[in-house]
Amino acid sequence: MTRPAPGASARARRWWAAERGSVTAEAVLVTPLLVMLLVLLAVVVHRGVDARLRLDDAAHQAARAATLQRSPAAATAAARDTAGAARARAGLACRGVTVTMSGTLAPASAVTVRVRCTVDFGQALLLGVPGGKTLESTASEVVDAYLSWHEPGASR
Repeated sequence: MTRPAPGASARARRWWAAERGSVTAEAVLVTPLLVMLLVLLAVVVHRGVDARLRLDDAAHQAARAATLQRSPAAATAAARDTAGAARARAGLACRGVTVTMSGTLAPASAVTVRVRCTVDFGQALLLGVPGGKTLESTASEVVDAYLSWHEPGASR
């Protein structure tokens, strides 16, 4: 084991004193970049959560609209139209939208509507986030047991 050269500790102290404040300067230069990265990340997370909530609402409205129809074809059309209108009102821009309905329209039975679309994250490409993410939302509604339909032309 070798001994440090005489005066080495004095040299180390001078070197350390010469570097004083360099960490502060580095922090001042790096902090704005880190803040910008956090803001961009927050924007991406917010867009994803907001899109999920809006898609959930569209699926719920579509399921409710489907339960108010008399035939499966009319229920499917109402679900598709209502989901599209709800997405448009909410400002949710989607690609490749599919709306599917399952269940029966018998009183007190459940109707399930699934809405699937690809949400655009185009502004988040700087973070390496893909251009879009496919989201899917499912909502179920019960057909009103007391809802009565009368046949056209039938007496009341």
